[in-house]
Amino acid sequence: MLPQFGFSELLLVAIVALIVVGPKDLPVMMRRLGQFLARGRAMATEFRAAFDDIARESELESLREEIEKLKRDNAVSAAADELRAVERDINATVMAASADPAQQVDPVSGGSDAAAAGADPGSSDQRSDAGG
Repeated sequence: MLPQFGFSELLLVAIVALIVVGPKDLPVMMRRLGQFLARGRAMATEFRAAFDDIARESELESLREEIEKLKRDNAVSAAADELRAVERDINATVMAASADPAQQVDPVSGGSDAAAAGADPGSSDQRSDAGG
């Protein structure tokens, strides 16, 4: 805590400085004192700014770590990864089927077109005739 100076204390310091330094050198001394105080304030400000930067970097680093942890543990990202794997499997199946027309999948019946083409359309009629 800084000491509190009143007007009388400042007047006493000014009179002592005037007597010790002299009226001729007093302005030069006051200018140098002002420059010294300005340098001290600048150094204090720079020191405080450096600590503030360190604190911000520390906070940013902890936030980055927390975000990375959330990314790793996120259930949504795990589900998205599973969906991407299923999508890759489906795409591979579709690409393989389009490369080989004999193995194309019929979307309605779920069977292949080759199996449907090889079946005799009259075979179902024969079964109904034999049974009745």
